[in-house]
Amino acid sequence: MSKPNVIVIGGGLGGLWATLRIADAGFPVTLFSLFEVKRSHSVCAQGGINAVLDTKGQHDSIGQHIIDTIKGGEYLANQPPVKAMCEDAPGLIRTFERMGVTFSRTPEGLLDQRLFGGVKNKRTCFAGASTGQQLLYGVDQQVRRFESEGKVVKHEWWEFLSLLLDADGICRGIVAMDLKSLEVRAFAADAVVVASGGMGQLYAPKSTTSTNSTGAAASRCYRQGAWMANAEFFQFHPTAMMGHDKNRLMSEAARGEGGRIWVPKTPGDRRPPKTIPEAERFYFLEEFFPAYGNTVARDEAARAIWTVTRQMGLGIGGDGGDRVYLDLTHLDAAFIGARLGAILEIYRKFAGVDPMTEPMEIFPAAHYGMGGLWVDFERSADGGIQPDSPRNHATNIPGLYACGECDYAYHGANRLGANSLLSASYSGRVAGESVVSYLKGLGSDRRALAPAIPQAEIARQQAINADLMRAEGSDTPYRIQKELGALMTAKVGVVRSNPELESALGELAVLRERLRNARLGESSTWSNQSLAFARQLGDMIELAAVVTKGALARDECRGAHYKPAFHIPIPEGRFAGDPEFEAYRDRWHANNAQWLKTTIAEHTDDGPRLSYQEVDLSVYPPTEPRDYR
Repeated sequence: MSKPNVIVIGGGLGGLWATLRIADAGFPVTLFSLFEVKRSHSVCAQGGINAVLDTKGQHDSIGQHIIDTIKGGEYLANQPPVKAMCEDAPGLIRTFERMGVTFSRTPEGLLDQRLFGGVKNKRTCFAGASTGQQLLYGVDQQVRRFESEGKVVKHEWWEFLSLLLDADGICRGIVAMDLKSLEVRAFAADAVVVASGGMGQLYAPKSTTSTNSTGAAASRCYRQGAWMANAEFFQFHPTAMMGHDKNRLMSEAARGEGGRIWVPKTPGDRRPPKTIPEAERFYFLEEFFPAYGNTVARDEAARAIWTVTRQMGLGIGGDGGDRVYLDLTHLDAAFIGARLGAILEIYRKFAGVDPMTEPMEIFPAAHYGMGGLWVDFERSADGGIQPDSPRNHATNIPGLYACGECDYAYHGANRLGANSLLSASYSGRVAGESVVSYLKGLGSDRRALAPAIPQAEIARQQAINADLMRAEGSDTPYRIQKELGALMTAKVGVVRSNPELESALGELAVLRERLRNARLGESSTWSNQSLAFARQLGDMIELAAVVTKGALARDECRGAHYKPAFHIPIPEGRFAGDPEFEAYRDRWHANNAQWLKTTIAEHTDDGPRLSYQEVDLSVYPPTEPRDYR
């Protein structure tokens, strides 16, 4: 038989790294993308990528990076993958350098590093404020080399519709649709890697993500039997500029470079911000979290902004006070322009204000799903993961792998800033190497996929398209999606309650039924964007139900999941022997015993069925709560 081949779905950092490692091992790869690969959402990452190089002489250590990541995620991430990722980060940076990535440097020529949230050491490498773009372009050039040699074939403007599963439930390829001609075709493969990105559009337009970040590919795998894990943990980035079309990210690098967040101390103060004296400003992050100040972890910063605006009534802006100031005006303009130029231009363009002369107005926005497709790992003797194990990044469906933002592996209950580009790159590389091991283990007795399986799946997908094209209801997918975003933002957002989550589940069921009869408004058989969008929206509603049900079941506060009714406040005194603190610590350990578990969601016709897995705590067991004060 011919050499085993692989399909990769997604052309961001995760997908390109997987493609690179598989092709480099001599196996042919077919890469599918919704658009040109260089437009993948990885280009939108701004602030940097974490790695311990200690170019600032702060005595940083890989061990501290591991601890910061584990504690930042409230101990919910399996620790061997986190350990391996942090240990491999410096090598990844050097590899990117050899690919030609233009990292920012110090006057001495060393790689420059900046401060990011949830840490006290400067360990974030960056390329101005367009780091994701530079990293993606670097890896893309390497993949293009294999493409020129015929080892990689790209199918851009194709959408993944479903997996091809044989009689034993093994993934043997995919069915995909040409977004121009609407042709539905089957593609056989010996392994499939899903690297399709996040699902921020569940919260649109109050989201920082691309319109293509629907999570549809992961949802389609979930509906065919792949597990989703920890989907209830969704990060709301504390600093996004609000807009009518979407919310745009103002990188955490702005805080890392010295930006300060504040509001006027007097409610309803409408004076221009530059005229408000220092004594009349409330720098609330610096007061709430004196140990970290403005670089506190994102979940804490987002909740602090929520508290100041929604509960204390100190927000600014003309839309009910849902904004606070992110102030760079006290910093050197040339220095900030060189290091944050990309985000300054975004703010100037869409807000019409220069952030170097007037403070930016920001508010938390849906940004990143810590949860995603469940993936496995094999623990190594040194406490990391076993290199080249076919278990690493394998889903519960044999032959199906996942990496990048669409998996759940590295961030637990909250992601530290600049760990996203690291986890996307590292997980893609590991997934690619794992697939190579999987392919080598198949042997020479591989059987061809029975022709009836792809034929039946193509017919099923064509029937779905035909049904959508025939629908004549009064609703439109775009109206339903707008209501979905409003529902998720209002009831499954920064602060959650069980009554609202129960209500949201009922409303999602109504949206699902409405979509069945929604009219597309166009019947073109060429480049019908409404058809593709309606299909994606159905998958988004399924994912929204997974997020909501997981949040309803988890009666605790952990990382990005916050229910005030189950909050255990940390006492002011923090010392052994203090009765109040000892009582708090006992409650914290009891809560961990109950809830320090991974949520697993399995698809059923009646909605997601939840179960729980123990978390691997073998590297840094939780002895005390996370406390950024």
